Amino acid sequence: QVQLVESGGGLVQAGGSLRLSCAVSGRTVVSYGMGWFRQAPGKEREFVAAISWSGSNQYYSDSVKGRFTISRRSTENTVTLQLNSLKPEDTAVYFCAAQEIPRADRSHSSEDDYDYWGQGTQVTVSS
Repeated sequence: QVQLVESGGGLVQAGGSLRLSCAVSGRTVVSYGMGWFRQAPGKEREFVAAISWSGSNQYYSDSVKGRFTISRRSTENTVTLQLNSLKPEDTAVYFCAAQEIPRADRSHSSEDDYDYWGQGTQVTVSS
């Protein structure tokens, strides 16, 4: 069974930083593109960041661009998200997602672009 496990969430003051990690495991798992989404209370899940299989291309939503950084280690099927300059509006459950079926790099910002999802990790930013 393919599993994605996020870690690194927690409570942080505004302006602080967190580092989220996501590990993919399972028999014969091959992860192509990977991404991060988040869902705040009362809101729909939204795209945050994505990275291509090679790691050469990274994509960010406008709300986090310049503050968050996505990276990966393809040999371990691991992706990280560095969250800097956090704001209270960043408070949400953060989910990682992975592609098993390969897709073009342009397919990275929709939930339908991913085949597996983690359980989420809570990020809370206080004022």
